Amino acid sequence: MTSTASPGGAAAQSVTWHEEVRRFKRELLERVLVETGGNRTHAARQLGVQRTYLMRLIRDLDVLVAARPGRRDEDRHD
Repeated sequence: MTSTASPGGAAAQSVTWHEEVRRFKRELLERVLVETGGNRTHAARQLGVQRTYLMRLIRDLDVLVAARPGRRDEDRHD
């Protein structure tokens, strides 16, 4: 990110469109995953996207998904 002068003379951080959209998507995914207890199937349904697309977004945006209590990673088949 670069620093630019704002109309008031103070330096302000400029954010690109893509950075802001990425930040929004990541925050939205994190919020919905918390609301659904980490259940990716329910999160995808709530967001109105395919589960496979949600999984790609999680990977591409480096979203951490907390494991649900009582489930081992190899047993996960949401």
